[in-house]
Order: sequence, then structure tokens, then C-alpha cells
Amino acid sequence: MLCRITPLLIASASLALGACSTKEGAYPSLAKRPAERITATWPPAPPPPPPAPPPLDAATVSRLDGLLAQVTAADARFQGKQARVRAAVAAARGAAMGSEAWSVASVAVAELESARAEAMVAMAQLDSIYADARTEGRDVGEIEATRGKALAIIAGQDRVLDSLKGLLER
Repeated sequence: MLCRITPLLIASASLALGACSTKEGAYPSLAKRPAERITATWPPAPPPPPPAPPPLDAATVSRLDGLLAQVTAADARFQGKQARVRAAVAAARGAAMGSEAWSVASVAVAELESARAEAMVAMAQLDSIYADARTEGRDVGEIEATRGKALAIIAGQDRVLDSLKGLLER
């Protein structure tokens, strides 16, 4: 029986070895192709938009209105004193520092600064409300609008004070 298997083994081994000895270019390479080297990584999906912040409560809106009214009232007092202060500063123009006219004008300018300080107290409270709302994630659009109006009023007061102080120092 061994005699029958031996020629069969020799024939199959020669066929198997013959297959390995063919030309190298006849079969494709088994090395990775460039397309197989690309990794399929995709950018992550963008996160969903954050939810809309909750609106301000009615008490906060009412407080904003009150604080803006406080700034407006302080500005009215500022504007009411402005003509008298301008006259005092004009009278002190050229006067020596420490003279009677200079002292009267300095006190008048300090009164204007006091009126501005009343507006700044309200502005500080507006800033506090704004910071609290931002921290709590609430809508701050209305607060920003109110702060913008108050800042515009205070900036106008600052320009007047800077101008008067500049005239007084000359």
C-alpha cells in the first residue's frame, strides 16, 4: 500500500512546488496597498446647540427699570448743576491754585462729581445683576441694553467733568 501512496505523494509535491516557482509578476503583491493604509476616522459630530437661556423674571426687569430711572435722575441733577459749575470754572480761569475763585470752582466740580457718583451706585447694582444672570445662565440681553444706556449717560458726564477739570487746572 505504501507503494501506491509514494508515487501519488511525489506527483502532488511536484505540482505544489511547481506552483511556487511561477513568475513573480504574474500575481499581485500581497503587500498593503495605499488605499488600505488610510484609516477611516471621521471628525466627531458637532455638539447640539445649547438650550436658550431662561428669560429674566419680572422682578429683575422691574429692578432694571428702577436702576435706569435712578441713573436718569442723577443725570438730571448733574445737568441742573452744570451751568452754575461752568460759570464758576470760567470765573476761576487763570486764577492761582488755592485762590478764592479756584476754591469755589473746585467745590462746584466736586458737586458735579457727587451727582455722577449717584449714577455710579446704580451702575454698580446693574453690574451685579448682570454678573448674577451670567453665572446662572439666564438671558442677559435686556440687562446689557440697560447697562449700555446707563454707561452712555455716565460717559457723557465723564466728558463734561474732564473738560471742566482741564479748564480748572490751566
